[in-house]
Amino acid sequence: MTTSIDRPVLDTQLTADLCVKCNICTAACPVAAVTEMFPGPKVVGPQAQRFRAPGAPVVDQAVDYCSACGVCSRVCPHGIQIAEMNVVAKARLAQQRGLPLRNRILGRSEIVGRLGSWFAPLSDVPIQNKLLRRLAERVLGVARDAAFPRFARQSFRAWVKQQAVTAKATEALPKVVYFHGCSTNYYEPRVGQAAVAVLRHLGCEVVVAEQNCCGLPMQSNGEFDAARRYARGNLSKLAPFARQGYVIVGTSTSCTLTFKHEYRAVLGLAGEELEAVSNATYDFFEFLQMLDAAGQLKTDFRPVARAALVYHAPCQFRAHGVGKPAADLLRRIPGVTVSETQAECCGVAGTYGLKAEKYQIAVDVGRGLFREIRDSGAPTLACDSETCRWWLAQHTGLPAVHPVEILAEAYGL
Repeated sequence: MTTSIDRPVLDTQLTADLCVKCNICTAACPVAAVTEMFPGPKVVGPQAQRFRAPGAPVVDQAVDYCSACGVCSRVCPHGIQIAEMNVVAKARLAQQRGLPLRNRILGRSEIVGRLGSWFAPLSDVPIQNKLLRRLAERVLGVARDAAFPRFARQSFRAWVKQQAVTAKATEALPKVVYFHGCSTNYYEPRVGQAAVAVLRHLGCEVVVAEQNCCGLPMQSNGEFDAARRYARGNLSKLAPFARQGYVIVGTSTSCTLTFKHEYRAVLGLAGEELEAVSNATYDFFEFLQMLDAAGQLKTDFRPVARAALVYHAPCQFRAHGVGKPAADLLRRIPGVTVSETQAECCGVAGTYGLKAEKYQIAVDVGRGLFREIRDSGAPTLACDSETCRWWLAQHTGLPAVHPVEILAEAYGL
């Protein structure tokens, strides 16, 4: 009998047959470039896939060092889903070896966020205490030097309950369900507040529906069954809105990519609810790009205080395949200058860089990007991914914001 991990989307596995061993993915891999612990996505991906039949002996050792940044899948000229293949292999390896407590904790961002928010600011003390961080590294394997965000005393959803968030839409504009994700809810409520303000300013009806963690942290840490439960929870809560014509818009680019792609390609989910939610989901600036193309985007911008920006498009945003609409739109604000980074990956890859054995690899992957950001001379960094923002702020010393925060300021909100 196969386990649930042995049932990914079949097409993902079969794409291995398309590999011609061109090594483009390995040449592009940011992890293989900095450590011998990882031989490259081709070796642990399509080349190793033939040994992963049910009942075959375990051959995967180095695959655990894949960060799942997705660069390999994006550059593959034959469309092989290498990163997705490796995530499934990592999960099977974790199942066979046993899942560390550290991975279970890091995968439960919603529970950690809820508990931390309840007890903030006291809950920030162990995260900031060097002695306790050393102990956590020794006992749990959580890197002592990895930065963690501070918990918000008031969650975003608590703020929503105090506001009249839902408003009547301009008839021609789509109705929006805002998916805030764990980071906005428990660490950066200001991002959600800016997003809601911008959407309402544009004339959209905004609903903050019931939702739960997208499940990506659990998926990334090898808990596929738990990730599927969370995924099905979101699908059941959001599909009714999608059927009514609402679009689902998120400010966490990893959450929106999970709805669009990971549920199907990695977790193996299918069905009408998935299709409804996936087809209705847009990343925030992807949605604004669509409004702009339809002539429905307001451009009543005013100058902003943070006018010089360096923008980094994170791996998971690039995987949406929609260009860089945030950078394009921010440049239209009077007086704003935006320099873009060229590096593919910052290194942190969600929770990858938070693990003691991978922290230095993540730093080495990001080193060139850190230098790019510092050399830009810009005093503010803009980035669509929360974990990338926190990581880059730690390693560059610059304040890091979501692009929607700049846009809200430009609209005078």
